[in-house]
Amino acid sequence: MPLVYKVLGQSAPANTSNADLYTVPASTSAIVSTLTISNTTATTATARVFVRVAAAAAATTNAIIYDVSIAGNSVASFTLGITLATTDVITVRTGTANALTFQAFGSQVS
Repeated sequence: MPLVYKVLGQSAPANTSNADLYTVPASTSAIVSTLTISNTTATTATARVFVRVAAAAAATTNAIIYDVSIAGNSVASFTLGITLATTDVITVRTGTANALTFQAFGSQVS
């Protein structure tokens, strides 16, 4: 079972709809060690992050970050250690189009 450290996903949503940041591939598990949210504008924007087990619908019951304000021209980092199984999905959402960039860092085990 090789362990591969990598950037698991990057997303800069162009609108305020949910966007999948990372989906665990088949025959793989993953550990998300760090999530960063960067605000690339001068205006505060809100962020949401969902961990969707087996691709369940995004909802308040699986939100790990919900309407957190990210100040303009700043970054928020979260050290998490989230374990994910095949077909689990991390989904992100911004309250302001073209404002936030999300990145997930961690490792995959296959």
